[in-house]
Amino acid sequence: MLLANYHTHTTRCRHAIGEDRYYVEDAIESGKKVLGFSDHCPWIFPKGYVSGTRMKPSDLDDYFSSLLDLKREYAKDITIYIGFESEYIPEMMAEQEKLLADYPIDYMILGEHFLQSETTGAYMGNEPENEAEFIRYIDYIIEGMETGKYRYVAHPDLCPFSKNPACYTDQYLRLCRYLKAHEIPVEINLLGVVEKRHYTSDSFLDIAAKVGCSAIIGCDAHSPDRLQNAYGEKLCKDMAERHHLPLIDFLPGLEALC
Repeated sequence: MLLANYHTHTTRCRHAIGEDRYYVEDAIESGKKVLGFSDHCPWIFPKGYVSGTRMKPSDLDDYFSSLLDLKREYAKDITIYIGFESEYIPEMMAEQEKLLADYPIDYMILGEHFLQSETTGAYMGNEPENEAEFIRYIDYIIEGMETGKYRYVAHPDLCPFSKNPACYTDQYLRLCRYLKAHEIPVEINLLGVVEKRHYTSDSFLDIAAKVGCSAIIGCDAHSPDRLQNAYGEKLCKDMAERHHLPLIDFLPGLEALC
């Protein structure tokens, strides 16, 4: 039984379904003690660009109002934390921090989907053009984690790179060594595993295991039922066991309080 999940989305990102309440109720039904909401964080993009895959800045008040109400209502049943999954975009960080300054954010996780921003860089869930792009992508993840803003890296092996297996190994080895040195677990991404995406891969977990990393399962829930997916949880746990990766249930400082 998975006791905590810190990777949960809402309909505000416009590619998830289900009311906020249903995510909470499904988490409780599944026996979870902690539910962390981490919807895709809004940015203020230049030239009025509006993303189709993340919250809008105008959604923030509703996001916190709804989740704070649920946090109070279900306080005896589950601990709810409110956060974001966000990229690290150096030139836009100051404006994002200003946007979020007045909200009670419990935590953030780093989900680096693009090289730079979605308006200026390539989507990194696809094969990069060359080694330089892949190396720069790993640079961005490590630079982002160095800010101290993020608790862990969502789908850390989102970026596939098959053009040079040695480069793939070297760069993910560099990332895993960084995570190990800072006691940050690697995420085994339930969405990717259940949907048979290229992440979370055995190749990546093999590298993480060699470094001695720990792991955490992130449901990456875009629908409430993913929080009750016992089959998917078992697949993820089997992957951790197969690679001899110790699993952690709770992120330090974000444990169950009820």
